[in-house]
Amino acid sequence: MSLHTTNDKATSGPGFKQDMQTRHIVMLALGGVIGTGLFLTSGYTVNQAGPLGAVIAYIIGAVMVYMVMMCLGELAVHMPETGSFSSYASRYLGAGTGYTVAWLYWLTWTVAIGSEFTAAGILMVRWFPETPVWIWSALFALTVFISNVVSVRLFAETEFWLSLVKVLAVVAFLVVGGGAIFGIFETQQVQSAGLANFTREGLFPTGFWSIAMTLLAVAFAFSGTELIGIAAGETRDPQRNVPKAIRTTVVRLALFFVGTIFVLATLLPREQAGLVESPFVTVFESIGIPYSADIMNFVIISALLSAANSGLYAASRMLWTLSDQGHMPKRFGTLSRMGTPFNAIVVSMAGSIASLLSSVFAPDTVYLALVSISGLAVVVVWMSIAASQMAFRRHYLANGGRLEDLGFRVRGYPWVPLGALLCCALACIGIAFDPAQRVALYFGVPFIAWCYFVYWVTRKLRERRQVSPVAPARVPEAA
Repeated sequence: MSLHTTNDKATSGPGFKQDMQTRHIVMLALGGVIGTGLFLTSGYTVNQAGPLGAVIAYIIGAVMVYMVMMCLGELAVHMPETGSFSSYASRYLGAGTGYTVAWLYWLTWTVAIGSEFTAAGILMVRWFPETPVWIWSALFALTVFISNVVSVRLFAETEFWLSLVKVLAVVAFLVVGGGAIFGIFETQQVQSAGLANFTREGLFPTGFWSIAMTLLAVAFAFSGTELIGIAAGETRDPQRNVPKAIRTTVVRLALFFVGTIFVLATLLPREQAGLVESPFVTVFESIGIPYSADIMNFVIISALLSAANSGLYAASRMLWTLSDQGHMPKRFGTLSRMGTPFNAIVVSMAGSIASLLSSVFAPDTVYLALVSISGLAVVVVWMSIAASQMAFRRHYLANGGRLEDLGFRVRGYPWVPLGALLCCALACIGIAFDPAQRVALYFGVPFIAWCYFVYWVTRKLRERRQVSPVAPARVPEAA
């Protein structure tokens, strides 16, 4: 007999509109992942780990995200709710862990959103040099805010088309780059050694350990896939659409990222890959595609707006979850008539502006700390997803649940969640040996400890208020 407790079988938050379809959540996840990291800094990984090392690092990243998404799929299909992995962590790992995961994820996106608007404004100067950057940044911020506030349907459609631009750019790069590798297109300007790039300096010119040191950057490049879990609570027929979206997204991401890194490692020598402003522009220009820089400028602006759009969505849902769990004032958990968490969206947007200001007035202190914490946060969130799935499976079976009744289940349990935990742990260990990334541990670990401490203090205060004795009413003395 299948048994579900009230905490076990959950639904979406009250009032949320289930208006997303499979194409929306697939593009939401792809849009959250394919960003400026792929278009601008993907050459950094090739430079640091070497051609073969970079390909191996991204293969490990693809396997890691596959394992994490399988775990998230089992949870999200059984319990499609807006709080997603924060709610699962609260339920199966402890309320303090859920509280910490929510704040880590909220901070990750709020730090990113403000910088996306500024970067997009700077790129617009290429076409409109007389217009101040702040005007474009403000216009983009207003557009993203409206997209999120009006309705989840408008958000989903906006994100779909913004993400489509990025996906088409990656597909074009793979086609053109593949044509150059096989001699269909002639390359100029790039002094490429072709497949010999993989052995020219030895298989691992920077050492085998450099693969582990780049895993955090690779994990950060894949971050955003977990948005499917957040969107599950606002998706039509999540039992059918979420598994389809997860499988489609993971396969496409593996092909896009591993394929892109292979093309870059083949066409660009390791020394040059870390120096070019955008490896995409370099490859396109070397093949003679006209207006390559302008095309990529448009694509990168679309990527920035897409990241800000999906980031504001994710951040506001985490703030709504904190309110729904009683950790934030109730006004942050209220929904508008159209089913959007208006107050949570406003506060998340304000947080992104505060982060942006810190990058101007305190770049080496406050902003450095925020960026460092957000860099580590995605790995911690993924670890919580894998651990939650293991705890859920034990709880489900212990309460009489049957595996065949699960709409989506992890194959290869418990090795898949254990593998996800191991890969994430390896990424954390790897950065400890990289002086440039070690700062993420210096700020990230104390922040996690601080979240647990704040949760413990606020819980004790709530418990004290609940058990505090109430003075009895005074009874008039008898005459």
